Amino acid sequence: MYRIHEIKLRPGEDKGSIPDKIKEKLKTKAEIKSYKIAKESVDARDKGDILFVYSVDFDIGAEFPNLQKAPDLQYAYPAPGTGQMKGRPVVAGFGPCGMFAALILSELGYAPLVLERGKQVEERVKDVERFWSDGILDEESNVQFGEGGAGAFSDGKLTTGIKDPRVGKVLEELVLAGAGGDILYKQHPHVGTDVLRGVVKNIRKKILENGGELMFQTRLDGIALHGGRLAAVKASGTGGSFEIETENLVLAVGHSARDTIRALSKTGVLMEQKPFSIGIRIEHLQAAINEAQYGRNAVKGLPPAEYKLAHRCRDGRGVYTFCMCPGGEVIAASSQQGFLVTNGMSNRARDGKYANSAVLVDVRVSDFEPGDPLSGIAFQEKYESAAFWMAGGRYQPPSSTLGELMGGTKAAQPVINSLPGFAVSGIREAMPVFSKKLKGFDNQDAVVYAVESRSSSPVRIRRDESLQCNIAGVYPCGEGAGYSGGIMSAAVDGIKAAEEIVRKFARRG
Repeated sequence: MYRIHEIKLRPGEDKGSIPDKIKEKLKTKAEIKSYKIAKESVDARDKGDILFVYSVDFDIGAEFPNLQKAPDLQYAYPAPGTGQMKGRPVVAGFGPCGMFAALILSELGYAPLVLERGKQVEERVKDVERFWSDGILDEESNVQFGEGGAGAFSDGKLTTGIKDPRVGKVLEELVLAGAGGDILYKQHPHVGTDVLRGVVKNIRKKILENGGELMFQTRLDGIALHGGRLAAVKASGTGGSFEIETENLVLAVGHSARDTIRALSKTGVLMEQKPFSIGIRIEHLQAAINEAQYGRNAVKGLPPAEYKLAHRCRDGRGVYTFCMCPGGEVIAASSQQGFLVTNGMSNRARDGKYANSAVLVDVRVSDFEPGDPLSGIAFQEKYESAAFWMAGGRYQPPSSTLGELMGGTKAAQPVINSLPGFAVSGIREAMPVFSKKLKGFDNQDAVVYAVESRSSSPVRIRRDESLQCNIAGVYPCGEGAGYSGGIMSAAVDGIKAAEEIVRKFARRG
């Protein structure tokens, strides 16, 4: 097949006209036998003539030597090794990283055992909705913990900057599990929280059908060693504490599993401090964002507008928008009693009245206590605790208008006191700059919420080229280990860890 770029359609124009557009561009009458959209993006530079722009893979009854060949993105499974594995591989955490590690291991016959401290997604949804409505937090089943990980209560964004053939594998599995087929080609693909819940359930079923096993409400508490390598994992569940013999652990617990990270540090797992970010959520009318991006007279058929903004402050800190949720809502996302965290969420249709995004400021390792690799967690907890008390001891994020925050008024003090001073200064400096890039972004009536503190982990677990930490058999991966920053990169990292195990050991049974 060939790949062609710059095939353009106007909003509302039928995609069925793509073959004719290809023939017109190639100046040929040869038959287009088949075609597949490889990428779709919106070109809104000329607001009077907004276009959808496509890259298309197609098969045609003619030769075009100068035309680009469509790349072969088929995922290549690793060849199994010959080592004899003691026990079965254990995967701790069933977010995107652990989910795809378990999927690969199950597909290749390694019968992984997955430990997930939270509940299955059906029960988890009930716990989260009770938290939002009544303020009753279940520390083991919440926005952060449970089947699907934190991504199950977000926008399900699949955008990634990594170039890796495993990305295609992840997207294809998501589609097979019920995500929309357009995620294979959208420039900014997303699944949506409502759809993602069904997707993770279907992937769970596939792992079980392949011989894997999942233990929900089962938390990884530590590890046992023999001769400097992993011998067993320590876990606890509704029936008490127990050990599981294994010499392979995919550690994919997520960055909110602070108790597990602290326990592993005491065991001797080497970790280091890592920069991260802290800031607020800002909420605008989606209609205002649409107008800023598409123009006042934008035609129907365009998706809810998105944005991505960044600024380098005078003190060198970066300020940037993150996890923008068109047509979504701001949510409380706590996982510990007495700590308040905020995040954004939107459904597949993205048809809500408001748009929201994090506005984050760089946190440097020099901003928290030196020496202790876990002091970044303490830094996060300091401001999450402050946000909780600024909210009156409730799980409702402190809020104010942007105008109040910029002016430092009394009404904004709960938000200001939930943030380090450098973050408040950085946000104030960046807002006028952002507004020059996106008209109306500094609208004084926009609502801001505190505190957004878990965009990434403040800890990195050291690992070598084989993805093992200093304890042989332990594979730290994903966001919690400090090696990814989103659903796609976490899933890919989980696949890599699974591949390392496969290459070393023979299949079970």
